[in-house]
Amino acid sequence: MDCLFCKMVDREIEPDIVYEDEQVLAFNDIDPKAPTHILIVPKKHIATLNDIEEVDLALIGRLQFTAAKLAKQLGFADNGYRVVMNCNEDGGQSVYHIHMHLMGGRHFTWPAG
Repeated sequence: MDCLFCKMVDREIEPDIVYEDEQVLAFNDIDPKAPTHILIVPKKHIATLNDIEEVDLALIGRLQFTAAKLAKQLGFADNGYRVVMNCNEDGGQSVYHIHMHLMGGRHFTWPAG
């Protein structure tokens, strides 16, 4: 498999890790859109949100839990932050391994672009 994020999980490519546990890897985005921009990925390869199965529900919840935990640890939870998951080309997905963007440290507007 030629998946960028799987290579990071396997340490074939070394990401700038900010958090890791048995199921999740979180690292700084190489092209940040906010003062803090972290990607949170499951260690299990799931290509898109459309490929999530019922067996994956706890893992997907762990991504959300990790985002909130990191926002608190990094000190921007109370001011607010944004979490985003993109799906397929029109949704802006560029790496086909699901991942959550955690962005904080600035004010965000709506609607998103």
